[in-house]
Amino acid sequence: MNDLVIKGARVVDGTGAPVRTADVAVSGGVVTEVGAVTGPAARTVDADGALLTPGFVDLHTHYDGQATWDAVLAPSSWHGVTTVVMGNCGVGFAPAAPDRREWLIGLMEGVEDIPGSALAEGISWEWESFPEFLDALDRRSYAVDLGAQVPHGAVRAYVMGERGARNEPATPDDIAAMKAIVKEGIAAGALGFSTSRTLTHKAIDGEYVPGTFAAEDELFGIGEALRELGRGVYELAPAGAAGEDVNAPVREIAWMRRLSKAIGRPVSFALLQIDAVPELWRELLELSAAEDAQLFPQVASRPFGMLVSLESLHAFGDHPTYVEMAMLPRAERVARMRDPEVKARILAERPAQEDVLAALVRGYPERLFPLAERNPDYEPEPETSVAARAAATGRDPMELLYDLLLEDDGRNVLLLPLLNYSDQNLDAQRAMLTHPRAVLGLGDGGAHCGFICDASMPTTMLAHWARDRRRGEKLPLEHVVRMMTRDTARLYGLTDRGVIAPGMRADLNLIDFDAVALRRPEMAYDLPAGGRRLLQRADGYLATFVAGVQTFADGEHTGELPGALVRGGAK
Repeated sequence: MNDLVIKGARVVDGTGAPVRTADVAVSGGVVTEVGAVTGPAARTVDADGALLTPGFVDLHTHYDGQATWDAVLAPSSWHGVTTVVMGNCGVGFAPAAPDRREWLIGLMEGVEDIPGSALAEGISWEWESFPEFLDALDRRSYAVDLGAQVPHGAVRAYVMGERGARNEPATPDDIAAMKAIVKEGIAAGALGFSTSRTLTHKAIDGEYVPGTFAAEDELFGIGEALRELGRGVYELAPAGAAGEDVNAPVREIAWMRRLSKAIGRPVSFALLQIDAVPELWRELLELSAAEDAQLFPQVASRPFGMLVSLESLHAFGDHPTYVEMAMLPRAERVARMRDPEVKARILAERPAQEDVLAALVRGYPERLFPLAERNPDYEPEPETSVAARAAATGRDPMELLYDLLLEDDGRNVLLLPLLNYSDQNLDAQRAMLTHPRAVLGLGDGGAHCGFICDASMPTTMLAHWARDRRRGEKLPLEHVVRMMTRDTARLYGLTDRGVIAPGMRADLNLIDFDAVALRRPEMAYDLPAGGRRLLQRADGYLATFVAGVQTFADGEHTGELPGALVRGGAK
């Protein structure tokens, strides 16, 4: 007797093999048979030709705080993700000395834009050491599986105190102590170690992430922990990743290659297209493909930028008249902004104190694109921008933007692509996504709550790249699924999942491929202390299973929580 049989599915098994029609049997949380299943089952699901894929493995999230109070881990779980890896970019909440908890919250708030008030209210602080943090997670159940990495920022501050927090050089004793903590964490089940070197990552107090300027003796010394244990990924946001120093990325690749060779472990780093050097990504991909090292660039499936709306950030957020009404409910703000006199006043004003992000929005009307309510286009054509539409109608771009923000009772959202869109298309992104060393990442689930929502990238992969793209070549469905399943799972040593085959974990998605579509992002105020976050739903996910237990039905959580902490080295 099988626990579950899914009949007549179009199986995309995660290996890259062609789609085939088959039945899939599950017992004890694992796949037992793929083919023509004839045995009885406690439950039979008629797939009726729907796609069946492995559950998606998202290796770049920031649910470190959310995982301590939220069992569902949305929005990632809404998009077919069944395993998340957190603790990226050198930020996290362990190890945590009691007098450093508030500082760690400020670090996460500054780097990843997660409301500090939500973290302060939501985190229960049941740990000090990293193994204790893992044990705290292990006591919980989830709608997805989750794994964690040891973050450099927390380790450095724990060992060095204020010297570490302020990025002072580490002594040999400091390095030995940090290595010991990282080794202890990975031995306890951490999936790797992470650090950040980009100047765009700052704590809420304006200080750079601890480790940003770490010398090679520190970086390599900590890496020795991974070599000695023979497991774990070394993940980082490299210097120059966001274009702050166009000469830095090539230098970063050089030491990353030497590090990977020295410790014999994979090194994974963020790779984005930068306007100032729009072809640099090609060189970085070529350099990362060297056979003498294991370098894996993390790439995204769409542009990276900001979502502009009345409830996130926008061009008028620092105008005095708007500031006076900024805390009003959205409906009341919209009503006031529709008053012709208020509109004229806001448009005529200049900020008393300019907000950096509002100024950024004002500076790029040619890069502002309205997003449709259903199936929003993340590869918009230049002629659909605010600047182009304003020019075509003889209007001022800022006046048009003002009106667009008020559409749909103030729920309208515009995309402002800042990276990965130098060519006004995603051809460069396609080249990255087809590179043999590239892995899909950078979704930042749980982070950047106020201005992006890229945890929905799996749905972009299916809907845009495998089905709808019209401004260039698509990607084969089999390639898209493999990138989100087997490839991401294997990088982190999760060899029990990511493929539909006998003996593999029964993490599965049943998908109506023709109906897969994103919805427009929207702001919710459901974090602890009423904290806000942008969320994005999707259509087309008929069912998601974790270890053979159905966690979602037609996009809604079933209430089941079969997910748990995944420890490195576990089979």
